[in-house]
Amino acid sequence: MPNHLAREASLYLQQHADNPVDWYPWGEEALTLARRENKPILLSIGYSACHWCHVMAHESFEDEATAALMNEHFINIKVDREERPDLDQIYQTAHYMLTRKDGGWPLTMFVAPDQTPFFGGTYFPPTSRYNLPGFKELIPRVAAFYHERAAELGDQQLALRDAFDSTLPRDATDGDMSGAALTAAREELVLSYDSSWGGFGSAPKFPHPTNLEFCLRRHAANGDATALEMALVSLRKMADGGVYDQIGGGFFRYSVDQHWAIPHFEKMLYDNGPLLALYSDAWVISGEARFKEIVEGAAAWVLREMQSPHGGYYATLDADSEHEEGKFYVWTPDEVKKILGAREYAVLAPHYGLERPANFEGRHWHFTVRESLADVALRLGLSEEEARQALAGAKAKLFAAREQRVRPGRDEKILVSWNALMIKGMARAARVFGRVDWLASAQAALGFVRREMWRNGRLLAVHRDGARLNAYLDDYAFLLDAMLELLQGEFRPEDMEFARQLADVLLDQFEDQVEGGFYFTSHDHEQLIHRPKPGYDSATPSGNGIAAHALQRLGHVTGDMRYLAAAERALRIFYSAVAHQPGGFKSLLAALEEFLVPPSIVVLRGPQPAMAEWAQALSDSYRPHTLVFAIPNGVQGLPGALAKSESESVNAWVCQGVKCLSPIAELPELRKACNGGGLV
Repeated sequence: MPNHLAREASLYLQQHADNPVDWYPWGEEALTLARRENKPILLSIGYSACHWCHVMAHESFEDEATAALMNEHFINIKVDREERPDLDQIYQTAHYMLTRKDGGWPLTMFVAPDQTPFFGGTYFPPTSRYNLPGFKELIPRVAAFYHERAAELGDQQLALRDAFDSTLPRDATDGDMSGAALTAAREELVLSYDSSWGGFGSAPKFPHPTNLEFCLRRHAANGDATALEMALVSLRKMADGGVYDQIGGGFFRYSVDQHWAIPHFEKMLYDNGPLLALYSDAWVISGEARFKEIVEGAAAWVLREMQSPHGGYYATLDADSEHEEGKFYVWTPDEVKKILGAREYAVLAPHYGLERPANFEGRHWHFTVRESLADVALRLGLSEEEARQALAGAKAKLFAAREQRVRPGRDEKILVSWNALMIKGMARAARVFGRVDWLASAQAALGFVRREMWRNGRLLAVHRDGARLNAYLDDYAFLLDAMLELLQGEFRPEDMEFARQLADVLLDQFEDQVEGGFYFTSHDHEQLIHRPKPGYDSATPSGNGIAAHALQRLGHVTGDMRYLAAAERALRIFYSAVAHQPGGFKSLLAALEEFLVPPSIVVLRGPQPAMAEWAQALSDSYRPHTLVFAIPNGVQGLPGALAKSESESVNAWVCQGVKCLSPIAELPELRKACNGGGLV
């Protein structure tokens, strides 16, 4: 019989609607019931594409005996962490405070009726193993602790609330802010860099786009060759690894090994958007054909599998199909031989390692580049072009065959924050490669958000069977940042107006007007036990970092000092934390960098298509500290730095801070200005 999740729109909650566990969604009904019955809450947080969430569900939540124990001792609440990142942030932080261990999903927290957690973990097996207690054994023990140790529990809860309060940044600096943290963050990355396989740290290995973007920006700022090498090597190794889908395009969540070979197989929108932008920038810097291939493959995957017919981008693809992780993606040599011709197999097999021992669970092969195409061609007596054509044909046949398999599930909810990351990635790739179809994709996603998720001057966070839930800091900050990239692809006055509306809501509903910085939830959000003000980058960039960076840029573009002042207040409240631990604050460091040296703004006015040619010409170099707006004749009423006069031939204005060059009427002169001449 369905539990209380049956009418929920979340796919993750629907996946648990038929569990024998009497699940409730988070809400006043469940919280009131816990208070009335003086029962602790078993809070389980996960997401639909999560492999270990599925494992715990099959082992415990679908088991009648385990469910009976849960129902007897607890009020059980299920939360989709992608829809309620506010709750996830709070209880992941609590998990670390209680256990001194990093969290993850599924997150399993035991919570008092007043929402204060008192014990927790992540995945628990049904019986004791992996040095973890068995879930069925744990349930009555935790319930007994709650009822029998009330005084001890009360003291712990007070201490935990004090600990929550201590996480908020205090004491904004009122002195000069320097770039020392930029140098320190760079040195931290050098120490953790894997010179053999790229990336930072050891297994498990995550792409960490904020780290790689920081490296590219350091190279652009001061010619740092080491920073550039760290970024490009990492991007090459990921491109050749199994963390990239060599057949269908797009990146998986992370690699379980140091070599980027075997991933956890979920594909997340929020990883692929920033990686699209990064690989586009890497191509601009290096001209390496492989980077272009990766962008084209990832963008094709997004258009094919992740964009809804109505424009918005879907959230995730599951790690599992037919209850097995990775089953959709892996092969055996015999399967491949039956599909390919002799030459195709002769090229593909050594290139992707099919002649080597199985690399996935001892019996399957997951494709990673093991031998370069040039070496394969030489050994087979083929030209590189012949080998490339054979590989392309082989991949097309394998893709067609794979499409006949049972596909991983797709979570078709549309999240504003993740859509914003993909809008920015698509828009950046479109600008670099001159792809109008990619730009149209990004604009379609923005159109969906404005049409379906912008209500009465406010955003709603999630759309699945309708839009709902108050939007969070990340929704506004990421979307504002994406708008500034999108406006450089095609300047539309209504987009500039929307960007200013987003910025105004950030200031009105999220800024701490006393201390500075931005809360994760709006002033009129549901009251929870803690209101985070996050500055640290996680799997996605920090909302405060992106808000400060985007508001600062918008302030320079529009001349609105409110945006610049709010960005500076955010930087000052986090400055002490950034100075002491710079490696965790790459997004805030990007904002600090442009606080110290304002970005350059290039405004082009004139007729199409000549103006578009100038704009495209400026995309041939990596200029992360320069914004380029090509504004057609006929657009009037522009604010700030954009308020330049129309022209019968193309003219360019270049400004930095309050200083501007004289109008430029020749493209070579503009290139010179943008490559270090004049102010830029």
